[in-house]
Amino acid sequence: MKIFNTLTRQKEEFKPMVEGHVKMYACGPTVYNYFHLGNARPFVTFDTLRRYLEYRGYTVEFCQNFTDIDDKMIKRANEEGVTVKDIAERYIGEYYVDAEGLNCKKPTYQPRATESMDAIISLVQTLMDKGIAYVIEGDGVYYDVTKFAGYGKLSHYKLEDLVAGGGERKASYEGKKNPGDFAIWKFKKEGEPFWPSPWGDGRPGWHIECSAMIKKHLGDTIDIHGGGKDLIFPHHENEIAQSEAANGCTFVNYWMHNAFVNVDGEKMSKSLGNFFTIRDIAAHFPYQVIRFFILSGHYRMPINFSDELLKSAQNGLARITTCVKNLKFVIGKNQGDGSGDEALYAVISKAGDEFISCMDDDLNTADAITAIFNLVRETNTAVGTGNCSDKALKAALDKLIELTDVLGIETEEKSDIPQEVTDLVAKRAEAKKAKDYALADSIREQITSLGYSVKDTANGPQVEKI
Repeated sequence: MKIFNTLTRQKEEFKPMVEGHVKMYACGPTVYNYFHLGNARPFVTFDTLRRYLEYRGYTVEFCQNFTDIDDKMIKRANEEGVTVKDIAERYIGEYYVDAEGLNCKKPTYQPRATESMDAIISLVQTLMDKGIAYVIEGDGVYYDVTKFAGYGKLSHYKLEDLVAGGGERKASYEGKKNPGDFAIWKFKKEGEPFWPSPWGDGRPGWHIECSAMIKKHLGDTIDIHGGGKDLIFPHHENEIAQSEAANGCTFVNYWMHNAFVNVDGEKMSKSLGNFFTIRDIAAHFPYQVIRFFILSGHYRMPINFSDELLKSAQNGLARITTCVKNLKFVIGKNQGDGSGDEALYAVISKAGDEFISCMDDDLNTADAITAIFNLVRETNTAVGTGNCSDKALKAALDKLIELTDVLGIETEEKSDIPQEVTDLVAKRAEAKKAKDYALADSIREQITSLGYSVKDTANGPQVEKI
């Protein structure tokens, strides 16, 4: 498999540190609100990467955090007159509703920053002991970016070009040794949660949280670190500086970053006010359509959001799910002589090979979906000709479910057809056999009123939820 490594800006052959084992981290949500489509893209992307690596035989240790202490969370809690922990608990619960709806598997580890204070304080202490961090009285502990020779290697920014702030709350230069220095421990302010530390009561900076949680759960060096493109600087750049300075070794071997979701040509974000939460979108489109929409574009390319494009994704997904449904209906009923089996087996094999080839090429889910569509088209043709055996059709069905499962796309309806509907379908079939078409039509109307449709086929009546 080849991965585009943000660090080297080129595709590289993926070679994990330990054969057959992958250590992977992806930045999780700051839990002060429902997450939006821009947040969902990395969640779905790196869940899919994990699924594919497991499909290819790797054991994957996947860590994704919760940032549950942050300026935005404090602001939200103060506005509502509740604690930061209350806000965190509420939106972690809501995160799971949307993540499960999107069919994201639970990570191996899902630590919270507030439950990782010992690891965070230990890492800050190491940086202090090495003379890489310093205290600004009344403010906090800061990282001296000039003490790390590799600073800027991920973002390719130069120290002299950095402005004061670095994404932290202290935007002024006052007290800092360098404009790009950033806080790794912030001394407490009135109305803020705090934890004791050797330098004073306070809370961690955003960047140190991820470095500490990675070290605690995955070790000093990991195979893959992922996130949105907007995290390259300052967040991931600062993670590298902290972790490599403290641990004395390479922090991450492969950096992966997904591109933005755009609305009217602009990046979707809360700050621009043009964002749509997953919960909002799920009120109009099923979660699986949202996931399919995200995966229909290559993760490194921007994707545009619109109702029209979501409807297109919905139609595309329906092509796949309908094929699966039709295969399940036909198998066991068709009278194929097997004369078309060889051709169908060749199509199945080709689709599997093309899917792997696409996914091996920097997780190209867009082209992998095209390979699935090709299998759907050829399978539909095979069903239509009626010359394939059940065994061959079952192989096509199994391959479709196998490949869509790698993408986290569910192709099977979770609920069975109610017994009441099944009984009516049987009565209608009897009425048609007796040529009582008025009764058959009346029963069809009853079935429709219950939310189902019935279609007569050469293999018998086929029932679908409307």
